[in-house]
Amino acid sequence: MLRAQSNQILFYVAVLSLAGIGIALISQYVFGMQPCAWCVLQRLILLAIALICILGMLARRSRSIHTLAATLVCILGISGMIAAWYQYSVASQMFSCEQTFADKFIAGSGLDAALPQLFGIYATCMDARVSILGIEYALWSLGLFGLCVLLGLMSLSRSTRPQMIFGPRD
Repeated sequence: MLRAQSNQILFYVAVLSLAGIGIALISQYVFGMQPCAWCVLQRLILLAIALICILGMLARRSRSIHTLAATLVCILGISGMIAAWYQYSVASQMFSCEQTFADKFIAGSGLDAALPQLFGIYATCMDARVSILGIEYALWSLGLFGLCVLLGLMSLSRSTRPQMIFGPRD
C-alpha cells in the first residue's frame, strides 16, 4: 500500500516534469519565446527528474531503488530551484549568458548540437526574461521545481516507512 502511494507520487512528479518541458516547448515554438542557457539547463533537469521517476516506478519490488529515486528527485529539484533562482536574480540581469555554468555545461555536453529542438540555446538571459500573468517565467519554473521537491519528499517518506504486516494494533 505504501509503495503504491509512493509510486503514484513519482508518477505525478514525472507528469509534472514532462508537462513543464511541454510548456517550455510550446512557449518556444508557438509563442516565439526563445530559451537561454539557464532555461535549457532547467529543461535538462526536468527531463532527468522524469526519467528517474519512471525508473523508480519500474522498480516496484525494490524499496532501496525507490528510495534512491525519491532522493534523486529531491536533489535534482533543489538543483532546478537554484538554477531558476540564479536565472531570475543574476543571469536575467546580464547581457549574455555565455561562459556561465549553464552555457558551459550544455555546450560541453553536446546536447545543444545533438538535440537543438530541445536543448538549443537561442537567446541571452536578458532577452529570455518574460513575465506570464505578471510573474517571471523563471519564478514559475522555481515553483515547479519546489513542487517536485515537495512531492519527492512525500514519496521518500512513504517509501522509507516500515510496512505493517498485520495492521495497526488497537
